Amino acid sequence: MAQKTMVEALNLALDEAMAADDDVMIMGQDVGINGGVFRVTKGLFQRYGRDRVMDTPLAECGIIGTAVGMAIHGMKPVAEIQFSGFTMQAFDQIEQNMARLHNRTMGRFPMRVVLRTPFGGGIRAVEHHSESRETYWAHTPGLKVVIPSGPRNARALLAAAIDDPDPVIFYEPKAVYRAFREDVPEERETMPIGKAEVVRPGKDLTLISYGAMMRTCREAVEDLVDEFNIDVELIDLLTISPMDSETICESVGKTGRCLIVHEGHRTCGIASEIIARINESAFEYLEAPIRRLTGYDIPFPYFQTEQHFLPDADDIMTAARETMAWE
Repeated sequence: MAQKTMVEALNLALDEAMAADDDVMIMGQDVGINGGVFRVTKGLFQRYGRDRVMDTPLAECGIIGTAVGMAIHGMKPVAEIQFSGFTMQAFDQIEQNMARLHNRTMGRFPMRVVLRTPFGGGIRAVEHHSESRETYWAHTPGLKVVIPSGPRNARALLAAAIDDPDPVIFYEPKAVYRAFREDVPEERETMPIGKAEVVRPGKDLTLISYGAMMRTCREAVEDLVDEFNIDVELIDLLTISPMDSETICESVGKTGRCLIVHEGHRTCGIASEIIARINESAFEYLEAPIRRLTGYDIPFPYFQTEQHFLPDADDIMTAARETMAWE
């Protein structure tokens, strides 16, 4: 296996998909000659040409609207929006067209679109470059929402998203784009969309997260296990919609305690939906109130102050210990 960063793993997934299927194409601002703002599409323009790796104007509504039209005619566009904050400029095309047309036409028009976009904080960027907008899309019927946490699952999930018959919002946590390397198999690999991963089995506390926060959770879990003897079961959601309620509730049924961590805003965030599902299906197993640790209900702060907005390992450890102490 080769060691790759998430950027390199995503590039590999795109390359493999384009080599295997001429209907797969890439479009977005600066994705061609420049290889994308984070260089995820580096080298693909030179390999596949301008007809399959298309530089577009700076017009998010035009990018997604064009991708929808291509999908109607049987192509499989992978559209990049440079930062997730700018998906709002294409909200109408995503919500009204991309998410609805397959259903509205009773299956007559296919809609195999993947919308890739970097999201989240951790790189000291400005407000609209650091937001977490995944709740909007999880609330939108017709869309699947996928969020990898590392190089290997990023490559496998992007391959699955391109293969999927439904439109997929593919959120890439830019804080871990180049943060670490991981073994990625030489052979093509996919993972099922809609299935969470139990990263670490445990019996005392269920810790649920996704995206860049998974790396922070892993750090906290090491200390919780080694220093405080708390046997944590760590779950990586991987797919926000459809959500894997079965894995979540099975874990809570075993541990009786749950902590959910994400960097998106607290009110109506993904944690709220997880809590509701646990209350519906595993309430009788709970030994303590479910705890959520999230970003604050404010615009994402600038530069150095983002460290006060994002949950860190100490925050997670404190919340976990308080959940364990509740009687």
